[in-house]
Amino acid sequence: MKKVYLSDSGPKVSEAIYGFWRWENLDNTTAKMEQIINLCLDLGINTFDHADIYGDFTIEEHFGKIISNKSFKREDIVLFSKCGIRKSSNGKVSYFDNSPNYIVNSVENSLKNLKTDYLDIFLLNQSDFLADPEQTAMVLAEIVNSGKVKHIGVANFTAFQHQLLASYLTIPIVTNHIELNLMNISAIEDGRLDFIKQSFSKPLAWAPLAGGEILDGKEGKSAVLKTKLEAIGKKYDANVEQTAVAWLMQLGTLPIIGSLSETRIRNAASASSIKLSREDWYDIYQTCVAS
Repeated sequence: MKKVYLSDSGPKVSEAIYGFWRWENLDNTTAKMEQIINLCLDLGINTFDHADIYGDFTIEEHFGKIISNKSFKREDIVLFSKCGIRKSSNGKVSYFDNSPNYIVNSVENSLKNLKTDYLDIFLLNQSDFLADPEQTAMVLAEIVNSGKVKHIGVANFTAFQHQLLASYLTIPIVTNHIELNLMNISAIEDGRLDFIKQSFSKPLAWAPLAGGEILDGKEGKSAVLKTKLEAIGKKYDANVEQTAVAWLMQLGTLPIIGSLSETRIRNAASASSIKLSREDWYDIYQTCVAS
């Protein structure tokens, strides 16, 4: 799998990215994670996406154990983490927080848990309506200037939220981590995708298979899409999963794989070699719009 620049200012990442948002803290989490990481590296996926809250605040620590064991070199991977979503003490209320102290503390905790001196990208997850964008921009610049973070990005920002934060910054926002798949193309329709590209960046697409809904394809829109993907996929000797991910890649997005299935990881990685014709790409798109 080839490496591409995430933006005109970097960094260079694999065309598919592995994310840990579905992981939980199990008895064999570290061993399973090491197995998945080694598979990804064998397939050319060297970019890994974390967040402070994944696995109830446990997943970064497991990844850090693997780095400490020197299963691979830190310089051979690209490491993301993010913060911004918090839960109340009773766990019943989720809320957003872009306050300077929270951001700084989260970065410090991620570095400690991941056993690394720096993050290649730190992403701010969700825009906090109560935050002062100038203060948020100042703390983002501070963590970059300190060397603890190489680049900054955002996650789940609207085009206007992205634009607002960027207006207070002198350093670039290198990506927006958005939901984008054939069951949800709202990022194409509401301007998010265009604004990311206007900023000379590539979007990260989470839930590229709509949480497995496209693969299940049992009824309604998912069933229609699955049938179309099966038909077009035959032209390229590709299955439904490979065709759906290839469709996203040709849109200029970098899919974030979250599956624990080795077969599904291999399918997503191999999609980078599939080049749909313009006619087939739009055939799939029009099926999505019409369904």
